[in-house]
Amino acid sequence: MRNSRPIITGNKGVVSAGHYLAAEAGIKMLAKNGNAVDAGVAAGFALAVLKPNENSLGGECPILIYSPDDNKVYAISGQGVAPQKADIGWFKDKNIDMIPGDGYLGATVPGLFGAYCTALKQFGCLSLSDVLEPAVKLAEEGFPVFENLRNTIAGNFEKYTKEWHSTGDVFLPDGIIPNAGQILKQPALAETFKRLIDAEKAYSGECRKQAIENAVKYFYDKIADDILDFTNSFPVKDATGEYQTPLFDKDDFLRYETRIESPISVSYKNHEVFKCDTWTQGAVFLQQLKLLEGYPLDKMKHNASEYIHTVIECAKLAFADREIYYGDPLFGNIPLDKLFSKEYNDTKRKLIDLAKANNNKLWEEDFTGSDKNYIGDTTHLDTMDNEGFMMSATPSGGWIPTSPVIPGIGFPLGTRGQMFNLRENHANCIRPGKRPRATLTPTIAFKEGKPWMAFGTPGGDMQDQWALQFFLNLVDFGMDLQQAIDKPSFHTCHFVNSFYPRNVDIGKVFIEPGIETDELIDLQTKGHILHLLTDGNNGQVCAVRRNPETGTIEGAASSKGDGQAYAMGW
Repeated sequence: MRNSRPIITGNKGVVSAGHYLAAEAGIKMLAKNGNAVDAGVAAGFALAVLKPNENSLGGECPILIYSPDDNKVYAISGQGVAPQKADIGWFKDKNIDMIPGDGYLGATVPGLFGAYCTALKQFGCLSLSDVLEPAVKLAEEGFPVFENLRNTIAGNFEKYTKEWHSTGDVFLPDGIIPNAGQILKQPALAETFKRLIDAEKAYSGECRKQAIENAVKYFYDKIADDILDFTNSFPVKDATGEYQTPLFDKDDFLRYETRIESPISVSYKNHEVFKCDTWTQGAVFLQQLKLLEGYPLDKMKHNASEYIHTVIECAKLAFADREIYYGDPLFGNIPLDKLFSKEYNDTKRKLIDLAKANNNKLWEEDFTGSDKNYIGDTTHLDTMDNEGFMMSATPSGGWIPTSPVIPGIGFPLGTRGQMFNLRENHANCIRPGKRPRATLTPTIAFKEGKPWMAFGTPGGDMQDQWALQFFLNLVDFGMDLQQAIDKPSFHTCHFVNSFYPRNVDIGKVFIEPGIETDELIDLQTKGHILHLLTDGNNGQVCAVRRNPETGTIEGAASSKGDGQAYAMGW
């Protein structure tokens, strides 16, 4: 099968991002003598303009960065925290047993802006005004609407015209759904960026880092005032059926700090894979690897029933552990040493029947919610440069279908708090100042002890299934970067969904076209309930890596999803 796109190569650097104009924004930073982190931050801010249905300044963004200066990988916690008023008692008093996925109750302190600025301060070399330049231009002068964004706007037309007029003012020019290809401008968002640039420039000293910090303080002070003024005066009806205002107050914003943390990692064959800690689902990728290393995947036929069955059954066990154990590690001891240990995984592997699907209930709670709610998507970006810097980031949240655009600043709040559990003593139970266990999960990998690759994908709970298959395609099946992305993928939803209303698809396996019919029949014989997808459904993997044979930097991006992801090199 011919690759859907060429592998992009570069000597100076490569950017792979969820929109081609975001990849261009990153390349422009390399032309300014910036590094991969400058490029990644510029691409990220551009994505916040280009994909408002997938991320915004009101959302969140976990980041992994490899620094050649000290040969270390760092995790930046771009996930905001629950307000001080948000505790289990508050929700119980309101007879709410599940945090809705729309409105304000699931809003955490916006973490995306702080995360990008922290990356820029600590690992970049350009100014905030430099990296915001492409985003300002895109917001001020506009960009062509793509089909998926147009469909999101069209699907919410009634809401935007009857309830959320502030969103309609931006995304329904002249009250009309924009056509694909029509130029869309976001003047209020452009003005917000300019205010943040002015805050950076207001610092009178010579320190670049302190000037960026000035902008961060401005965001969590003055921009926070704009957020609170609007949301406290404009209650929103959510899935509870009630009109609500946020649980925030100003102190929640002022006390918020972006954390730089150590990542978690495991080895797989001659690779080491790094993830953010259990305030994300990243450990589930690592648990799958430790289970799968007990099977000779490289001896199996790729995407044969034997291979798919093995991967799916390991995923079920890993995701069951995710539901039991994962949560913000600042609020409890997460037993990762046990979960990654050989003894634990040897024992777990005995639960897998290679001839029969395990469709038993692997979770404690019963989730029978049938409410339909917007399950927002996500985007992704990866960068690498010739100095050796790597950045992998998965921005999401602050979606235009789930919360109204705030007038004057041009973006909505996020709803990531819907992923909290409302059971007392659960690892992911809501607590003031706590991070919800997010699905967002960037990845960095080493090969034979050397920095090798950054990659990831949007896709909610499925991110660490699709990205895992991409990784295995490279490591166990020897594919090239684009081929590994293009191959048909599959996933299970035999676990508790992270998004409201927390449904479970018992026994189902979702499969893209391209798997041989005999293999599908054999999977059904094993007890899997197959759901055959149309082409190009599963994710939008982006990746950059150092080719160990040529020394050049390679990048690739999936043509799946909305088709906007591209890699660019220089």
